[in-house]
Amino acid sequence: MIISGLDPSGGAGVQADIQAATALGVHPLPILSCLTVQDTRNVYNAAPVEADLVRQQLDHLAADCRIDAVKTGAMGNAAVVNVVADFLERHPDLPLVLDPVIKAAGGGDLADDELLGAMRHRLFHRAEVITPNGIELMQLGGFEDEGSSARKLLDEGCRGVLATGGHGTGQVITNTLYRHNQADSSWQIERVGGEYHGTGCTLAAAIAAGRATGLCLEDAIEQAQRFVSTAINQALAVGHGQPVPDRGAPWTANG
Repeated sequence: MIISGLDPSGGAGVQADIQAATALGVHPLPILSCLTVQDTRNVYNAAPVEADLVRQQLDHLAADCRIDAVKTGAMGNAAVVNVVADFLERHPDLPLVLDPVIKAAGGGDLADDELLGAMRHRLFHRAEVITPNGIELMQLGGFEDEGSSARKLLDEGCRGVLATGGHGTGQVITNTLYRHNQADSSWQIERVGGEYHGTGCTLAAAIAAGRATGLCLEDAIEQAQRFVSTAINQALAVGHGQPVPDRGAPWTANG
């Protein structure tokens, strides 16, 4: 199940999630949490979907379909967060991959303080892993050091923090998984070009798809990273802003 916002450029949000899930062999159940005015350069406006409509979609899908994992992206507002949290409390065994979408790559805001507070208090502890990029991690954890910020979030109740390195610099992208009482795990891929539109959505959705097929979290992350790397290497020039990963590009599950 995918709970995410609509990016009309098709580069990020629910379309990225649907494409990633489909490519990885699972059937997506998409629920729109917000609508955006967005292109490949930035987000200019956003409006949440009415929370009760989201609640109705969740309840009817759960009554009709098997759900193996949940992925959330941009949530729209705190009311939507609370509806999703209530749903997850009724389904405690569902793995949740939470992408804490705060800002678009161009700098536009996708979450206000009330929404962030609701996510922190109602969803972060419920997620198997949250997947902030470096900018989001600093904002959430309050430290410029990635590890310190991640451990603060763990201390606040997060079960796992995957610090994604796509917004960094250097010849490789490093994604690091932090968890309580376990050694940190890191994955690296070659950095190709600059930044791409929708890589964070794609990675989180691919992780959730892996969990839905029965992979453990570490294997789901490794598979997702290979998938995203292939998509980046075949990126599409959709608009005049950031290239869009080609989530339909042929890839191999075994690298």
